[in-house]
Amino acid sequence: MTPIVSDPEAPAAAVAADVRRAERTDRVVGLVQRQGAPAVLIAVVLVAAASFPNFRSFDNAATVLVAAAPLALIALGMTFVIITGGIDLSVGSLYVLGGVVSAYASQWGLLPAFLAPLIVCGLVGVLNGILIAYTGMAPFIVTLAALLGARGLMRAISDEGSTTYLVRSDAFRRFGTGSFLGIGYPVWLVVAVFAVGMILLARTRFGHAVHAVGGSEDAAALMGIAVRRTKVRVYVLSGLLAGLAGAINAAKLGSGVTVLGIGLELDAIAAVVIGGTLLTGGAGTITGTIAGVLLLGVIQNMINQVGNVPSSYQQLISGAFLAVVVVAQTYLARLRRVT
Repeated sequence: MTPIVSDPEAPAAAVAADVRRAERTDRVVGLVQRQGAPAVLIAVVLVAAASFPNFRSFDNAATVLVAAAPLALIALGMTFVIITGGIDLSVGSLYVLGGVVSAYASQWGLLPAFLAPLIVCGLVGVLNGILIAYTGMAPFIVTLAALLGARGLMRAISDEGSTTYLVRSDAFRRFGTGSFLGIGYPVWLVVAVFAVGMILLARTRFGHAVHAVGGSEDAAALMGIAVRRTKVRVYVLSGLLAGLAGAINAAKLGSGVTVLGIGLELDAIAAVVIGGTLLTGGAGTITGTIAGVLLLGVIQNMINQVGNVPSSYQQLISGAFLAVVVVAQTYLARLRRVT
């Protein structure tokens, strides 16, 4: 009878293989979470270019970029907020408030037209951040109150919305309607701001603090990170960018339109989530947000290429797309926890 010889190294080898397999799965899932939105964006652009001849034109691409510029700025600020585990529902109202204030201030020139909305909306961001960071109030409640307050302030400035202030500065108006290399000036401004945002999030102590606070506030505090100060800063940044978005929209339209911004905060959140930023905080990238904003813009443009599609169906398509992304993110996050 042949004796059975057991290999003592076999269990260890099997465990090592399982660990390597789990690590590969985790890397693949993480890559999909981070780069899924750019990959989907490329696929959608290719499908749209093959299906709609007008979509392939340079003018159409420039139109998509200009239309997406205000949302991009708002989504950039929202990215920082959501990575910390917060939310900012006030950005839609700050956007329209910034536009009205900018148009009103344009009578004194280009610089006041940009500075005035930054000051007003930045102060609202300061208030949001202080209430959230130092009183422990829920970001949802605080920023919901700011949403109502900012829109009320806008209505007070504009005589209950009956007064539309026209842009008085020729230089400011030229900024909104002019272009360089066929692409509008607002788009170049957005590109510059996003470049700064990418450096800020990935290469600075503030960016590391933002990720740490979103991962675990207690752990961040033990690491010596000023948790409260970081929270205040992200809400100030969100307010500033919402005000800047309102300013460039006022320059483009030539007036401070008072009926804009309703639901824009939801579009910003959708773009950030589509870009791979987790609503639970702790993870997110600026490149993902860019892809999310452009993806929403391209889908909207595709719908316009089809013809006269009712706005209700447009919202249905966008909502269904967001639901699919959130479900996919939830599944991927659960898969990473399992592995």
